[in-house]
Amino acid sequence: MANIDRRNLLKGAAALAVVPVPAAGRDSGRGGGAAFDTPGGADFPKVGGNLGNQNYTGLQQINPHSVRRLRGAWVNSVEGGLRSGNSQSTAVAVDGVLYIESALGNVIAVDGVTGRTLWRYDQTRGALTRRGVAVGNGYVYTKSNDNYVVALDQQTGRVAWERQIDGFGNIEKVAVVHHDGLLFCGTNDGPRGAALALDAHTGDLVWHFWGTPGPGEFGNDTWEGDSWAEGGATPWIHPAVDPELGLTYWTFGNARGNNSSQDGSARGGSNLFANSLVALDLRTGAYRWHFQSIHHDIWDMDNVMSPVLADVRIRGRMRKVVVYGSKSGMFFILDRTDGTAPLGVVERPVPQEPRQKTWPTQPFPVQGGWTEQRVVDQPLGTSVPGDPNRAVPNYVQGALYTPHWDVPVLSIPGHGGGADWSHLSFSHRTGLVYTGFGYVAAAHSLTEAANGLRPPGEYQTGGIVAVDVSTNRVRWKRRMPYSLAHGNGILTTATDLLVIGQPDGNLLAMDARTGRELWRFQTGAAISSSPIMYKAGGREYLAVFAGGTGIPYGNSAPRGDFLWAFALDGPLGPVPAPPPPVIRRPVSGAPVDGATVANTVIIGRATGATTESFGVAAMSPTHLRVPVGTTVTFTNHPGNAGPRGVTQFFEGLFDVLLAPGESFTHTFDRAGEYFFNDPASPRSTGKIEVVAP
Repeated sequence: MANIDRRNLLKGAAALAVVPVPAAGRDSGRGGGAAFDTPGGADFPKVGGNLGNQNYTGLQQINPHSVRRLRGAWVNSVEGGLRSGNSQSTAVAVDGVLYIESALGNVIAVDGVTGRTLWRYDQTRGALTRRGVAVGNGYVYTKSNDNYVVALDQQTGRVAWERQIDGFGNIEKVAVVHHDGLLFCGTNDGPRGAALALDAHTGDLVWHFWGTPGPGEFGNDTWEGDSWAEGGATPWIHPAVDPELGLTYWTFGNARGNNSSQDGSARGGSNLFANSLVALDLRTGAYRWHFQSIHHDIWDMDNVMSPVLADVRIRGRMRKVVVYGSKSGMFFILDRTDGTAPLGVVERPVPQEPRQKTWPTQPFPVQGGWTEQRVVDQPLGTSVPGDPNRAVPNYVQGALYTPHWDVPVLSIPGHGGGADWSHLSFSHRTGLVYTGFGYVAAAHSLTEAANGLRPPGEYQTGGIVAVDVSTNRVRWKRRMPYSLAHGNGILTTATDLLVIGQPDGNLLAMDARTGRELWRFQTGAAISSSPIMYKAGGREYLAVFAGGTGIPYGNSAPRGDFLWAFALDGPLGPVPAPPPPVIRRPVSGAPVDGATVANTVIIGRATGATTESFGVAAMSPTHLRVPVGTTVTFTNHPGNAGPRGVTQFFEGLFDVLLAPGESFTHTFDRAGEYFFNDPASPRSTGKIEVVAP
């Protein structure tokens, strides 16, 4: 990374002066990625649709009046019936051919008219999760394990070249972006991440930009000591490109320390460029400006959606903007030439925890966010599922940016969002940007091994929100039955349609101006990708890959390998619906028949444990299955040191605290599932499954 005048740094905030850069020419290569302001047409040549990641199409045959005639034109089970793994890849369409990566990381080329497989490339280094190929220069670009970038012949699928790119973190998951002879490749899950540009003809490294600057580099002094060396900040989602400004826009992920995204105690400072949008010269990788959306992140709340570029009128003036934000439930509308905020961003004081070395302020758009930023109590026994941001009982409650230490603090949005890595869509017609999001609260503390606890028993639902880019105000918001934060990308059309897939396998078409549902189709597996549109053989098609992923529904989300294409009056109807995902967060452990344990739950001891536990599995058993009419005994193990208890939520059937050795009984007279946790340790959660005799 080039040396930069340190005076240009506005620590922990946005807005730096931009060094003028010459405008790059429009992409001239077929399939190289349309300019950001060009709507998708016959091709949908890259993940995100165009270089601005707008996920918008100019095709008009499928519209609110004709959408009821939309049926399957063909379906290709690309892996011959695979029903496992994580399918997070979005298809691209170039010259009437669709290119898709499967849950195994294989690449399959499919005829866009017939659905016939034209060629396939099988990974030679083992399966891996992928999110999308790039197409250009006669190649299809993919990745494999061991940090290889692979160029495949676009006509045959044969390997043209392979290049191992070591030393910059894991490059295996992130979608590839091609533009004008360059490949832009993000990294993920490494101790220190980097944005990379490769020569698209050879795979040679052209430039790199570290997410955590090293000694002597701009931003290194925002890290305590040597914490930058394992500070994370991996750009694990694909960037946007503005050829006219000559800039690429990268979102860098959360900071980490002591092998935890929740521990900031050894990495004092604002921790650039973690949780930041960074504009880089597309030819050299030179820094131009940055905006940090969360300073010194201890909540794994990085804004990791691909940035979206748009030209919009703000307060009477046309502005070139970039839309940035996701997990925190806020959009930052920034001028993409210099990172300033035409609609305003303010730094607000937030609660502090000195042991975490928290930053004193955090940035908020003047207009506020588009989702709730605090969990709320729901009185036990009130309606279920109730308020979407309701709190599972007995946790210490917090708001966005409430700090934590050793006691779990429950807040919303959780580390899965708000929104997460689903693809936004910007409609040229409505001027709105759309995203799917989740209502999934999380409890943060240093007692969690990973990035926070999604409390067992909570409802995991979500919605869709439409925000006016010219004002950063919510135009409409609709609750949905599932979280739509993980791969559930949105496509909008020149006919004012919005298309999104759900984790239950349904593909929906909605009115982009109101959110009203107009059409749905059951594809047979969870959808964790973005729909696309393309034109081939004189006909317009809608396509989506239905494969499924485990976030946030684990193994309950149906898996598949179905690449679907739809057309007006197609020959195929919907398939039978698979079992829907279980929307309540499960407890640990398999069901245990009540008769085998005398219909008794022991509090404070994991099954088989000889010492007291306060962990998530500190009910024995965690999942008890009994017939209707069974009386269940709850006992605080006599060897425990103090009071333990059970609070049943959200129906409010009981709420008791017991001394060591004391018991409580309750008779379950209605079928259903009844979650409960321990007032002394709400992480400890169990479930009584009551079944009809």
